[in-house]
Amino acid sequence: MHHLTPKELADRWQIGVQTLANMRSRGDGPAWIKCGRLVRYRLEDVIAHENAHMQGRNAA
Repeated sequence: MHHLTPKELADRWQIGVQTLANMRSRGDGPAWIKCGRLVRYRLEDVIAHENAHMQGRNAA
């Protein structure tokens, strides 16, 4: 199972790491895991979130 750091996910989505922190505090965004002080996102949860929020012609 592959996990992304907040920096890796921010780079993937071309947003700031603080934006992800704000999303977590609001309860938005993909599910995340916290181990001690570390936050990680499972790649499968990120992809599911992306698919659920897809818009436009290719949206399901």
